[in-house]
Amino acid sequence: MGRERETQKPQQVSYTVEQMVAVNPYNPDILPELENYVNEQVSSQTYSLDANLCLLRHYQFEPERMSTQIVARILVKALMAMPAPDFSLCLFLIPERVQMEEQFKTLIVLSHYLETGRFRQFWDEAAKSRHIVEAVPGFEQAIQAYAVHVLSLSYQKVPRPVLAEAINIEGLSLDKFLEHHEANSGWILEKSHGRGQLIVMPSNEFNHPELKKNAADNIPLEHITRIFPILG
Repeated sequence: MGRERETQKPQQVSYTVEQMVAVNPYNPDILPELENYVNEQVSSQTYSLDANLCLLRHYQFEPERMSTQIVARILVKALMAMPAPDFSLCLFLIPERVQMEEQFKTLIVLSHYLETGRFRQFWDEAAKSRHIVEAVPGFEQAIQAYAVHVLSLSYQKVPRPVLAEAINIEGLSLDKFLEHHEANSGWILEKSHGRGQLIVMPSNEFNHPELKKNAADNIPLEHITRIFPILG
């Protein structure tokens, strides 16, 4: 007589946080996983706006479970995503009474400085709140990238002091920064008489408006030929 067949236990399917958010975002049982995922984003320097918004919605339904430390980290990660409007999206889900706490008032001020291109004020304020922003690795580099993005839309040629102020780097560190972008980002460094070093930014439709295409340029020819009989 053969051995009895062992009863097989059903395999337990494991889901990633992203999958849980997609399948059942309103399940309150996933709140701890969402909080852990925020910390994982911080440590691994990754980012998931959808998961973070999902967690903030859960906090709306269960405010007694809210972790202000987690919320602060979500907002710092959202700042790092600029020029995307993630900070405003997250802030909309945070109760006003929470926004009035000192650390959140600071983050709102930092967001305003970035949105208005007031980088000197931003770095000065961030220096006073290192305990908030330095808790998230990569913060400084992300803001520097955003500052460079803004300058590239505004200038054809950026004076070295303007760049130094925007990214909060000077001296040899700035030299290395420039060398890196000269080699990898198409920047050109040139000297200007009486004005010091200038950084020539790659051309785009914002700093060179003549490059902007007319809407008509994007209309396929076959669409235009279909219009002619109608006009006739």
